[in-house]
Amino acid sequence: MIGRREFITLLGGAAAAWPLAAGAQQTAMPVVGYLQSGAPGPSASYLAALRRALSETGYVEGQNLTIEYRWAEGNYARLPALAADLVRRKVDVIATGGGPPAALAAKDATSTIPIVFVIGTDPVELGLVASLARPGGNLTGASMLMTALNPKRLELLSELVPQARVIVLLVNPNYSGADEMIREVQEAASAKGFELHIVKARTEDEIDAAFATLVQLHADALIVGNDTFFDGRREQLVALASRHAVPAIYMGREFVLAGGLVSYGPSIASAYRQAGAYVGRILAGAKPADLPVVQSTKFELFINLKTAKALGLTVPLILQARADEVIE
Repeated sequence: MIGRREFITLLGGAAAAWPLAAGAQQTAMPVVGYLQSGAPGPSASYLAALRRALSETGYVEGQNLTIEYRWAEGNYARLPALAADLVRRKVDVIATGGGPPAALAAKDATSTIPIVFVIGTDPVELGLVASLARPGGNLTGASMLMTALNPKRLELLSELVPQARVIVLLVNPNYSGADEMIREVQEAASAKGFELHIVKARTEDEIDAAFATLVQLHADALIVGNDTFFDGRREQLVALASRHAVPAIYMGREFVLAGGLVSYGPSIASAYRQAGAYVGRILAGAKPADLPVVQSTKFELFINLKTAKALGLTVPLILQARADEVIE
């Protein structure tokens, strides 16, 4: 039988232990670091897809999961410090978005914390993984092979603007896949007899200057290279293309919804959903080395007929039939 004094002593001990137990539970809640090359606004739909996939694996932010966000907002030079900060925070997994710059920064920051990336180029060529089937190390993720699609974008642009002869490729020189992109488009343009000019922009002011250069070059059409910085400046790019009446093709549907003429590329949201699923599996105990890199297999064509009409272009019916969505 426990006396009154002993009961109070036990009760006090238990009460003292409760905060410790609560603290242990709080510490035990997994933490995901989200490292994004872009900015919150333009990346919102991608992040929503990642969080939705995480919730489907049983991890809901604010309930049994904490997410630490780090945004470079198009300034890739900030990424190494942001990645190092997540490593110091001792997060359980780092999810990177916005292409190779964030993935490479995370890889340089840690060789032990699991990393799940979303990129638009070949992760083997970048040195992120040993192979697609067996990544090895602490990285895996989703690859959209966006850079490899630029020759196809050139082909689609030539169908939309059959009289085009002078083409401009707009690239961000800070993008790690820029050289590959330039090389592939140059080869495709040479094969088709186009006069190709490379124009570079890494800031908002340089984008404005790039369109002034387009006018000087008498460009017939524009390919906007795939890059997170450009994705974050889609309103500016679409507005300038409209102002200067330059037919342009972009990397994703979001540009066409903003008034761009045409886009061709993989579903970016699908890649982020795959990344979210992988983060959930890793939190549940899977190893990145055992999760093969997922490659996009479906590519989407979106056309804005209203923009085409404003540019004086007639979109061939066969091209409209091939489109996943035609905006009227």
